[in-house]
Amino acid sequence: MLVKKSNRAATPAGSGLNEALSGRATPKRLDRRSFLKRSGLTAGAGAIGASLPFAMVKPAEAAKAAGAGEIEIKRTICTHCSVGCAIDAEVKNGVWVGQEPVFDSPINLGAHCAKGASVREHGHGEHRLRTPMKLSGGKWVRMSWEDAITEVGDKLMAIREKHGADATHWIGSSKHSNEQAYLFRKFVSMFGTNNMDHQARVCHSTTVAGVANTWGYGAMTNSYNDMQHSKAIFFIGSNAAEAHPVSMLHILHAKEGGAKVIVADPRYTRTAAKSDQYVRLRSGSDIPLIYGIMRHIFENGWEDAKYIEDRVYGMDQIRAEAMAWSADKVFEATGVPDAEVRQIAETMAMNRPSTVVWCMGQTQHTVGNAITRMMCVLQLILGNVGVAGGGANIFRGHDNVQGATDVGPNPDSLPGYYGIATGSWKHWAAVWGVDYEWLKGRFVSQAMMEKPGITVSRWIDGVTENPELIDQATNIKAQVFWGMAPNSQSRGKDMLEAMKALELLLVVDPYPSATAAMAASVRTDGVYLLPAATQFETVGSVTASNRSLQWREKVIEPLFESKPDHTIMYAFAKKFGFANEFCKNIKIAKDAKGWDEPDVEDTLREINLGTWTIGYSGQSPERLKLHMQHMSTFNPRTLKAEGGPCDGDYFGLPWPCWGNPELKHPGSPNLYDTTRHVMNGGGNFRARFGVEKDGVSLLAGDGSSSLDADLKMGYPEFDHVLMKKLGWWEELTDAEKTAAEGKNWKTDLSGGMIRVIMKNHGCMPYGNAKARAVVWNFPDAVPKHREPLYSTRPDLVDKYPTHEDKKLHWRLPTLFKSVQDKYHDVGKDFPLIMTSGRLVEYEGGGEETRSNPWLAELQQDMFVELNPRAAADRGIVDQDWVWVKSPTGAQLKVRALVTPRVGPDTVFLPFHFSGRWMGEDMLKYYPEGAAPIVRGEAVNTATTYGYDVVTMMQETKSTVCQVMKA
Repeated sequence: MLVKKSNRAATPAGSGLNEALSGRATPKRLDRRSFLKRSGLTAGAGAIGASLPFAMVKPAEAAKAAGAGEIEIKRTICTHCSVGCAIDAEVKNGVWVGQEPVFDSPINLGAHCAKGASVREHGHGEHRLRTPMKLSGGKWVRMSWEDAITEVGDKLMAIREKHGADATHWIGSSKHSNEQAYLFRKFVSMFGTNNMDHQARVCHSTTVAGVANTWGYGAMTNSYNDMQHSKAIFFIGSNAAEAHPVSMLHILHAKEGGAKVIVADPRYTRTAAKSDQYVRLRSGSDIPLIYGIMRHIFENGWEDAKYIEDRVYGMDQIRAEAMAWSADKVFEATGVPDAEVRQIAETMAMNRPSTVVWCMGQTQHTVGNAITRMMCVLQLILGNVGVAGGGANIFRGHDNVQGATDVGPNPDSLPGYYGIATGSWKHWAAVWGVDYEWLKGRFVSQAMMEKPGITVSRWIDGVTENPELIDQATNIKAQVFWGMAPNSQSRGKDMLEAMKALELLLVVDPYPSATAAMAASVRTDGVYLLPAATQFETVGSVTASNRSLQWREKVIEPLFESKPDHTIMYAFAKKFGFANEFCKNIKIAKDAKGWDEPDVEDTLREINLGTWTIGYSGQSPERLKLHMQHMSTFNPRTLKAEGGPCDGDYFGLPWPCWGNPELKHPGSPNLYDTTRHVMNGGGNFRARFGVEKDGVSLLAGDGSSSLDADLKMGYPEFDHVLMKKLGWWEELTDAEKTAAEGKNWKTDLSGGMIRVIMKNHGCMPYGNAKARAVVWNFPDAVPKHREPLYSTRPDLVDKYPTHEDKKLHWRLPTLFKSVQDKYHDVGKDFPLIMTSGRLVEYEGGGEETRSNPWLAELQQDMFVELNPRAAADRGIVDQDWVWVKSPTGAQLKVRALVTPRVGPDTVFLPFHFSGRWMGEDMLKYYPEGAAPIVRGEAVNTATTYGYDVVTMMQETKSTVCQVMKA
């Protein structure tokens, strides 16, 4: 058992934090030494490397060809957050013996956080799942791979035969490479269901929906690096210093250049410690705060009127709503005084280009889609979109949650955000080289083939809901967790009941995850564990938050009996009888142990062949590998290669990288940038919402097209008809004409349309339209504040009620107002707002990082942050064991961390813990030797019901609790 080196005392009343929060000092005084030590930051951002362990920083030596016993260098990417830090792994005789951060990487510039500095341990982790296992008679029993594939495959096929493929639900992974995530979507499609999802549902699905429905694509517009051009940076719902530590390199560079940093958060975070202005808002009140900011901008004439006229639809309706949010109404809802709201508005307006940053603090609400749209509209008001130093910098959580969202297992879209309508299925059937009718026959019906599946956030209800109330033939009978932590999802008590009711539960993971222990605590059989290889034991591409792709080399061969995820998929595809269709265009090779492994490079080429919508078409394996070999040629401010074999490319060919690889598009560093030619990464807002609404044109105004475009006005997206009308059709080759006939730019497999439109005429294939401030196809076309379902403010519930219940939503009934009405006065017994977030030491569900001895020593207890006043009222002192009690009946036994970082009405718990259940250590339920070193209560054991009205995002940032001494 690890022992703490020192005891942490409660923050004294005269500390820098107390002074900062009371206004007696600026936020810069917050415990600077501790902040720098814990987050790996120094005043000069370039010196972050100096805080790394001494053994990691060594004199550079020229690489040598490795002979017997010599060191080989394998370049890979950290498997934790989405920054995309590069690592040079040192391998000797097949053993990973050391690592260094890549100092030439334009993204991490030789820096690592604690997680990145210790990734070698994940490759050689002693707590990994080593062999296939099953639960038999309440005991974990070892199996062979052959028996596991046969037994699990037979059970899945039996369920499919008896109940239909929709009786299964498949959760993929945001840790899969792009190629594995893509194959997973393809694999489950060929099994015959859309019941699939992955981590993005519960972290940024509201971002994707809200942002895509505002200006075209649901992704980060600029980059970490580009923030060095910003003059003001507004963090809201983001704690980058802990969640994305190395991103702070670029933010501190911006500060050194004079940028102002604003942080709005219910909690005084380590990011707030670097801010020029910190604002404490009540969790869930983001919309009123942003409307208050907008009101000040409009009242003072700080908006960019010309930009709005040319490039934005519906701003008058936003203005009207903003002007209705008077200073007293904003203060009532948020707790933020009007002077502080005005200061944010003035800082953003007077220091342009200014950018905004958000994470799950904004997304995990029942109105998450509306909150993210508010951030987009704020940037449109200021004319900050499509400019260097501006945009919406949306920091993603996992290392490939962006790529897995782009091309992976979404229940409502095919790779590249193609929908699930007939035309999209026919497009991908053509890419896969399979007959559309065969593919349709894999599903229960065409109707189910074109119906969005059940989300990861609601699989619980897919199991337990009354079957007469769900929009499929039967409940879920088999659940597959393929690289997903169950403690990332809300309503832990309900999840345990769902696990108990399943016929089959399959876990595929390098670590057994909390799923194994939870299931074994309520079941005696029907649970299987299959050991997947880590991403260090295979190859493939991974997409950082800024849309740049990087190629991982294989560092070591798969350890123990683990196998790469795509190898496991292919084994099941053979068992299910569709292996030939699954890899028709992909070579199959034998791995070192004689198993069939689909070729990863061929898989990326298939992605390139079909994913025209978002430009995953130009990043061939060869181009990505060249970038990894020549990182030193890329400018860390612009990401552009200056000389060398990648000259003119932007690092990682950030999507959209248009056309086929032969077109040599350089990638798009900043989306919607009209100051660049489209063949140099330029663009404009996407025309994906039609050309007219209520008699008003949705096409952009004159002069809003990208640099040197032949069409200077707004125009719709291109298809074969428009190209013929413009006379551009004859510029296609005969072969391209044949492929493009009857198609649009998204379904022309030749890429000829894109080549002619972009290279010959400087236009965007997706058209040139206005961004939408008003999203008429969403429940709240103009964003509205609505109180969380569980609110401590019944007066505000009465003023700002939630949505009406929905009879069917993503195949399930979804409750809103009935829950809010039932718990109208919940604050009487549960008076504290409970919110959650990340720590620098751990990541995601935490099973992997809490199994790392270097990280486990840094944070050994799950805890709750409690304000000194709230603690005193409950007789609690720092380090006491306390119970955090939920309206669900769940209770968590955790340590109290008494600190003014949170206000008297709020508590904060990290979400990386599992392995304890309402006071009980779950050690006995893990397979022997596979339990994490650090175990603690999962905050989501206690979180309550609540889902975003558009995406089914869970509401975990604004629920309620009570805390009492244990």
